[in-house]
Amino acid sequence: MQPKKVRLHRGEKSLQLVYSDGEYTLPAELLRVYSPSAEVRGHGAGEGELVYGKLHVGINSVEAAGRYALKIDFDDGHDTGIYTWSYLRELCEKQEAFWQAYLNRLEQAGKGRDPDESAVKFIG
Repeated sequence: MQPKKVRLHRGEKSLQLVYSDGEYTLPAELLRVYSPSAEVRGHGAGEGELVYGKLHVGINSVEAAGRYALKIDFDDGHDTGIYTWSYLRELCEKQEAFWQAYLNRLEQAGKGRDPDESAVKFIG
């Protein structure tokens, strides 16, 4: 389902998608860590990479990729993901579940959202 409007909010570091049945706002960090690029997802099942330290990531620009997707250029240099309309809708509808899964993966890996912090685990 293609949105009626797409608005980039640089200051809020988010992308707003307006559909006929509602509006959603996706944070840049969520979009970045769930990029559909081969770099993030990998080339096969289970090969994906955990992206971390993207708390402050923003979006430079958004452009149409044909009639089926968006290409998002992030301010950390990442610009290879093509976000199909169906994938964007899935991110909108399941945003909380995606976010919690991401936080769980970070915790399991001992990584953090802030690039200026590092997690240290003490075993005792």
